[in-house]
Amino acid sequence: MSEHQHGYLHRKEDHLKRLRRIEGQARGLQRMVEEEQYCIDVLTQVSAMTKALQSFSLALLEEHMNHCVVDAARAGDAEARDKVTEAMDAITRLVRS
Repeated sequence: MSEHQHGYLHRKEDHLKRLRRIEGQARGLQRMVEEEQYCIDVLTQVSAMTKALQSFSLALLEEHMNHCVVDAARAGDAEARDKVTEAMDAITRLVRS
């Protein structure tokens, strides 16, 4: 039996690149506060970073649905229900954030 592969692995390098950009945005925000930049300018960058994280989250969720949930649906009823519940919980957390 083969070990389960996470759905995002085929795009791992792309995801890491996006996360590094987000990390850079976080460092930029720290620098803006250290340099006492204008509040609205800082908030504009917070919004950009938030959108980047949301975009990453949606891409990861899509891969989870297309890979992990679809595989679970093929495996059987109980496993499929568990994966759908797990995905719905993740979606609920994303919507609330």
